[in-house]
Amino acid sequence: MNIVAVIGSVSSILVAFGGLMLVPALIGIIYGETIWGSFALCGLGTAALGLVGMWLTPSARDAERARVTDREGMAVTALGWAICSILGGLPFLLAGSVPTLGGAAFEAMSGLTTTGATAFTDVEGQTHAVLFWRAFLNWMGGMGIVVLGIALLPGLNVGGSQLFRAEVPGIVNDRLVPRIRETAKRLWGIYIILTVAEIILLWVFGMSLFDAVTHSLASVATGGFSTANKSVEAWASPAIHIIITVFMFLGGVNFTLHYRALAGDWKFGLRDQELRTYAGIVGVAALVISFDLLRHSMYGLGTTLRNSLFQVVSIMTTTGFTTANYDLWPPLSRFVLLLLMFVGGCAGSTSGAIKVVRFNVLAGHALREMRRAVRPRRVTVLRLNGRAVPEDVVSSVMAFVVMYITVFVVSTAIISYMGFDLPSAVGAVACTIGNVGPGFGAVGPAASFSVVPEAGKWLLWACMLVGRLEVYTVLALFMPGFWRRA
Repeated sequence: MNIVAVIGSVSSILVAFGGLMLVPALIGIIYGETIWGSFALCGLGTAALGLVGMWLTPSARDAERARVTDREGMAVTALGWAICSILGGLPFLLAGSVPTLGGAAFEAMSGLTTTGATAFTDVEGQTHAVLFWRAFLNWMGGMGIVVLGIALLPGLNVGGSQLFRAEVPGIVNDRLVPRIRETAKRLWGIYIILTVAEIILLWVFGMSLFDAVTHSLASVATGGFSTANKSVEAWASPAIHIIITVFMFLGGVNFTLHYRALAGDWKFGLRDQELRTYAGIVGVAALVISFDLLRHSMYGLGTTLRNSLFQVVSIMTTTGFTTANYDLWPPLSRFVLLLLMFVGGCAGSTSGAIKVVRFNVLAGHALREMRRAVRPRRVTVLRLNGRAVPEDVVSSVMAFVVMYITVFVVSTAIISYMGFDLPSAVGAVACTIGNVGPGFGAVGPAASFSVVPEAGKWLLWACMLVGRLEVYTVLALFMPGFWRRA
């Protein structure tokens, strides 16, 4: 393990992160809020810490000493996210938004991992600077703070592919262009285009500019931090609900497909098996929930269809916005939403959870095994988008799902031991490891994670990190020999 390279790369990320922390300080100045000083102090302190780390390590131009392999890439990514969440949570602590460091780190990690679960008891009582910082954390974390660092900092160009693989979710990380830095820039370009488009639409259809900006930052990132206690339900506008639904859906699509579409190749997306499965699951789940809600006479037809589609897209893309308290919905509807918390959006998107492509692979593998049971001598090749899926990818997908479920089960048992009922414990862990947002029961849409004890917040903090970095990147750090020099 090249510890020097790890420290140097993490320090570079801290410099960029500290600089970005000055943006909410500017928001505080614009709105005349004294909290701007806390953000300025934390931002400058974070950047200074990064500069010290860079000064103590060799320049990234020294390719041999700053060499980043896959192991270093995993270490930089996991440590970068963990440290940024703690430092990024300090302004919440200084602002009095949360009373403990665990709550502050939980809130910041929830933002960076685009989880959207909040430890705040009163969102609407927060300052504009704090509310903007939460949404801005969502937005930075949606595409990834390491990918942002690769795009902004030349020093991270060394070992950029290893950092990219460690952070970007999915079973295959497609490069849009040969150079990783150019790929990162183009991904961020698409991301900015979608965000600006949504800001304009929400503003035109009745949101204030501040609310339009924060909700756009959070929905394109599939993050889910709102400026209202009732989330999007606070805006009784069908147009606003539909706009946010569309952009949450787009946030859950592989950004390679967005790039291809903007380049004029629309047919590529239509042929994509994962996208078709993603859209199909959304459609079927929305119809099932709509039928269930109509059967129980919860709402009128129009409201039922709109709420069902919004909530399905919100949960499946792991955004976490709400237009209704789904914890009051019938059991079947809540069960469907729980299942969607494990599915997630497409690989290479801003969403969390297991990802649709892995379910494509698992379903194809299951069908292949059933065919083998009938015809043992038949040779069947598993294909995805017309291409054969290597056996090592199938094994990797199966191992990932096993580890994901194991972390879920163990964490749920620990949260249950802390005194939570089973629906609350299951919901708390499912929504944090899946980076979804609100869960069920004590941590449902009408509540917050402030009821979780300090130890529980740190456990769920770890669940969010494990879920966002796709299990392997974090758990590998605890393997014997990981930190030894090769």
